[in-house]
Amino acid sequence: MADDGELLIFPKAGDAIELRHLRAFVAVAEELNFGRAAAALYLSQPALSRQIRSLEQLMGCELLRRSTHRVELTLAGEALLDRARKLLRDVDEAVTSVQAVGGELAGRAARLWAPIEEVWGPRGDLERARAAYEEMCTSFSPPEGVTVRSANAGGVPALVLTPPDVNETSVLYLHGGGYVMGSAFGYQALGGAVTSYSRSETVVVEYRLAPEHPYPAAVDDALTAYTWLISRTPAERVTVMGDSCGGGLAMALILRLRDEGLPLPGGAALLCPFVDLAAELPDPDGDPAAFALMEHARNCTHAYLGAHPADDPAHNAMHADLGGLPPLLIQAGTADPLVTDANALHDRAQAAGIASQLELYPVETHVFHLFWDFLPEAVEALRQAADFVTAGATTPYSTRPA
Repeated sequence: MADDGELLIFPKAGDAIELRHLRAFVAVAEELNFGRAAAALYLSQPALSRQIRSLEQLMGCELLRRSTHRVELTLAGEALLDRARKLLRDVDEAVTSVQAVGGELAGRAARLWAPIEEVWGPRGDLERARAAYEEMCTSFSPPEGVTVRSANAGGVPALVLTPPDVNETSVLYLHGGGYVMGSAFGYQALGGAVTSYSRSETVVVEYRLAPEHPYPAAVDDALTAYTWLISRTPAERVTVMGDSCGGGLAMALILRLRDEGLPLPGGAALLCPFVDLAAELPDPDGDPAAFALMEHARNCTHAYLGAHPADDPAHNAMHADLGGLPPLLIQAGTADPLVTDANALHDRAQAAGIASQLELYPVETHVFHLFWDFLPEAVEALRQAADFVTAGATTPYSTRPA
C-alpha cells in the first residue's frame, strides 16, 4: 500500500526468485549503501548489483533508485521490504531450529576440533597439533571483498585485512592457540569476518610462539605491533581483540600499557578468553571434555611460562589490579569450560570500576567465533563485537543477561 492509499499491484513473480535475491535487496534497503550491504553479505558490489537487477527483472518493477551518491527505495521497494524481511526471518528460524534440534551445527564444530584435541599440547606431538590447528583455521576463507596484505609491524610480522568500505577504526587481533599454536595466516578468515562486520582495518599479529619463545616474547611482540599501529591510528580508535589465550594476551598488553604510562586503546574485546594461567584443574571424574580442555590449557601454560609464576599479575589479569583499564567486551559460550574465566574477569573488572560488558551465548564450543561461516551464535557474537569496535568503546556498557 502506498502512502496515498493506492494499492500497488505486483505482477505474478516467477519461480526463479531466489532467497539470495531477497537477502541482497533487504541488505541494500536497510543500509541504503551498496558497499556496506556487500560487506555484510560477503559479496562483491558487482555481484550484489547483479542480484538486485535479477530480482527487479523477475518482479517486473524497479525496487531501488540509484544515483551517483544515493540509493533510495521506490514505492514498490517499500512495499516489498517488510514482507521480504518477514519471509527471510521465518526461513532462517526454521532452518536454525531444525539444525539445532538435530545437533548438526554443534556436531560440525566438534568434528572440526577433534583432530586437534587428539594431539594438542606439549605432551603430545606439538608439530602435528600445529598442523591440525592450521588446517582447521584455513578450511574457512575471508569474506569476499576483504583484502589481505603482509606488513612489518615495527619488526613483528603481521597481516593487515581491509574491507571494501573501511572506516576510521582499527583492530589489533591476537590469535588463540594456547600460546603454542596458531598464526596470522591461519586467522585470515576470522580476522576477515571481524574486518567485514566492523568495517575496520584489522592487524593480525604473528607473535612468537612457545616453547621456542617463552614468556614474555608474545607480550613484547604484541606491544611492538600495538605501538606501530597507534603511530598510524589514534589509540582511542584502536580495539585490542583476541580469542582464548589471545584474550589473555590482550589483557596482559593493556595492563602493560597502563603500567608503563603508554596510550591505552579505546577498548578490548575478549572472545572466550583464557586468562587465569594459575587455574586449578577440574575434577577428572566430572565432565571429561572440560577436564581434557583444561589439561590441554595447563600443558600450554607450562610451555609458555616455564618456571615463571603463573599468578604473576603482569600476565595474569585474575591477579592484577584492573583499575584504569579501558572498556571491556567479554564473550563466551555458556557450556565452555573456560566460561569461568569470562565470568570472573567481568566481575573483577566491574568491581574495579571498569565498563565491562559480558555476553554469554548458548554454545559449548570453545572459541565458537571460529565457525562464523555456519554457526548463527558466532555471527551474532561478531556483530556485537563489531558494534563495540565501531563505537570506539567510549561509552559504558551494561551486562547482557545470560
